[in-house]
Amino acid sequence: MFIRDITELEKNSINILKELDVDKGAHTILSRKMKTYLLHISDLNVFGANILKQDALSIGADLAVPKDTITCSVKKVDAVLIATYRQLETLSKKELVQPFGLKDVAKELKNFLKAYRFQDFEPSLMGVLNINSDSFFEGSRFKKSEVLKNAERMIKDGAKILDFGAVSTQPNSKAISEDDEFDRIKNVIDVLYLNKIHEKVELSIDSYTPKVIDYALSHGFSIANDITGLRNDEVAKVVAKHNAKIVIMHMQGVPETMQDNPQYGDVVRDVYRFFQEMIEKAKRFGIKEENIILDVGIGFGKSLQHNISLLQSLQTFATFGLPLLVGVSRKSLIDHIIPTPIEERLPGTLALHQKALENGASILRVHDVREHKQMVEIWKAFHKVGELHAND
Repeated sequence: MFIRDITELEKNSINILKELDVDKGAHTILSRKMKTYLLHISDLNVFGANILKQDALSIGADLAVPKDTITCSVKKVDAVLIATYRQLETLSKKELVQPFGLKDVAKELKNFLKAYRFQDFEPSLMGVLNINSDSFFEGSRFKKSEVLKNAERMIKDGAKILDFGAVSTQPNSKAISEDDEFDRIKNVIDVLYLNKIHEKVELSIDSYTPKVIDYALSHGFSIANDITGLRNDEVAKVVAKHNAKIVIMHMQGVPETMQDNPQYGDVVRDVYRFFQEMIEKAKRFGIKEENIILDVGIGFGKSLQHNISLLQSLQTFATFGLPLLVGVSRKSLIDHIIPTPIEERLPGTLALHQKALENGASILRVHDVREHKQMVEIWKAFHKVGELHAND
């Protein structure tokens, strides 16, 4: 007898079942029983917590609660629900008829289940191209005369999206006027449009000014990458007018001062609530939900621990059912973990972006497309182990 640990392979549950030649009709049912989820629930009514624990135990799941929960000596508690996909389905129905806030728990569980259904998504690489001279990584800067050469190189290396910017947003950087930004990037947009680069790859404009975004979206660009997270109503109007995609990024403060001791009550909860608010705002302005991309804003008004918490909790944001963009390319959190100059941070970047993929990211914003393409292909190979065996 040989017992093999397949814990690390649980994400490939469908492939495991295929290898066993399990009837195809049972794949979905069995795969959902092969993984246990740990869901942190905050501010749960203590009476609701006791009910939820009993309901969980009755179906073979469990709820970890503070020791004072059973005596109801506190009003609210945090808890961790331990359950399989199938058990979560049962609880999402069962708690709909329960009091003490459990109806809301049931609704959130339904959102969770919707987002976590088995998906074989194809990660996309967004290549970074800056025409400003003060971008924090010198390797991402280029002259206007080299725009086509650099764009074609990134497309060849595997980029599905190219993100063009003319303003530095690194910590301590100063804002420039909308007109100055427009003057910097107009010719670049024109060159890309005349050479029909938008027919080869999606183009993204890294800007938060309506004039620049409007011009770009009128000339082949299809994505507005807004670091201010759609706070400007005029940006929302422009994006809706063009039926374009919008990257809603979370940033605390402004680039010039955002890293001056950033503070949060709970960074994951605060960013989640920000997304809730801005998704609703986008829809009010006529932006289609399927055109929304979310970015937790690594390095934008966050400490090292804030950044790590967000990367570890990406699956929480997957419950919105929208693409998640992550960009940690050569950022200072790598230097805070292990002192490293910007030019030598590619290994750390690859490690962080691989973790982001594992936790649900679908778009990686990168400076080094070719190296990331190799990493993504290897990551995909481990997530398609059954297919590889079939081709041996």
